[in-house]
Amino acid sequence: MRPRINKSVVGVRILPSAMTVAAICLGLSAVKFALDGRPTEAMAFLAIAAILDALDGRTARALNATSRMGEEIDSLADAVNFGVAPAFIVYATLLSTSRIGWIVVLLYAVCIVLRLARFNAMLDVDQPAYEKKYFTGLPAPAGAIGAIGPLAAKMQFGDGWWTSEPAVVIWMIAVSLLVVSTLPMRKIHTFSVPPNMVAPLLALLAFGVAASILYGYIVILVIIVAYFLHIPFAIRTRRFLAAHPEVWDDKPRQQRAARRAIRRTQPHRRSMLRLGLRRPPRG
Repeated sequence: MRPRINKSVVGVRILPSAMTVAAICLGLSAVKFALDGRPTEAMAFLAIAAILDALDGRTARALNATSRMGEEIDSLADAVNFGVAPAFIVYATLLSTSRIGWIVVLLYAVCIVLRLARFNAMLDVDQPAYEKKYFTGLPAPAGAIGAIGPLAAKMQFGDGWWTSEPAVVIWMIAVSLLVVSTLPMRKIHTFSVPPNMVAPLLALLAFGVAASILYGYIVILVIIVAYFLHIPFAIRTRRFLAAHPEVWDDKPRQQRAARRAIRRTQPHRRSMLRLGLRRPPRG
């Protein structure tokens, strides 16, 4: 006798892959809206695709429904939604009359694919525990948000220097280089939240959702600025962790305390060196 298959269990297990396929459809629909001259709908569909991308992996782990096929679909969805779709959106809305516009968006799409390939290759490499808190280079969803930044500025403020061909070309090249760079980018879900900050952060989240509904383009620009501003801090904290393996197993609060203590001693060491209080000369 064949074993009986619980259809409800099978249905639950394909839910993460169904979310990924839906994200691909939304990403490609965003391209269609951009080609039809409807940039607002294009950015909205791209945002929903990004949300589904963030949820499908967590849903798979929560349901214990991870699979090799699901991982491959997710990687291909990232290439479509955060590489191909933003490239077409930017080209159709900002660079369609540019002589080098197509080259620039091709560069961006290729850099996203290369970044995803590097990420997949690094999954099997043993790394220190602290490395799991960081992305290497700008992650694909953040790259997509960065790519549509000039379009969001155009929709909010109208045409200006930010929509000129040189500005958009330079911006897209900069985002592409950040995507394939080796700069550390902190993963948002690895930040520790003190218990007394849960309620304020939930209130801030509610404010952000309301603001995204009423001032969506401004929210996109704020996210881009905030993400780029965090890069120097991510570089500094990762450099500190790499140089101090003794704090790898400490909690985030203890790591911050150790970093502050070391910073307080550094000015004293520099002043000693300036005064010539080094190791006494031999002889």
